[in-house]
Amino acid sequence: MAAGLLGSLLSLIGCDPQRIQELEEGVSTEADVRARFGEPERVWTVPGGRMFEYNRQPQGQKNYMITIGPDGKMSALRQVLTPQNFARVQPGMAAEELRQLLGKPAKRTPYPLRGETEWDWRWVQPPNSPMVFTAVLDQNEQRVLRSGSTPDRSTEAP
Repeated sequence: MAAGLLGSLLSLIGCDPQRIQELEEGVSTEADVRARFGEPERVWTVPGGRMFEYNRQPQGQKNYMITIGPDGKMSALRQVLTPQNFARVQPGMAAEELRQLLGKPAKRTPYPLRGETEWDWRWVQPPNSPMVFTAVLDQNEQRVLRSGSTPDRSTEAP
């Protein structure tokens, strides 16, 4: 059963480029988005509409945010795990703002003795370097303390 679930997830990830090509900003509707991507992980209310969160973590290395305008049409489709978005993560940033910027992390690791929790996102640094972006949050997971990227060691051969 686990192998079947993993296979289904990997086929979903592999289909993303095709699904993206089938959608057009300003033309595709919310129904078109849901038909191609399914139910979003989370729906955010944003200025100018709603933003659908589609995560490809932890197996994938991308997260998508798709904005639906008040007219019911897709106004933006963005892969959000980018160096530009990581640069926007600053100490003091609220956890909810971080989640809205990057989507659900691949992993959350609490460190009770340090009073910190690490949120990790897997991503690819161009041209093709697997990386992990980590945001360290305070003990209540309310605010970012620090952040940074490192090579993704889980992709290296043993």
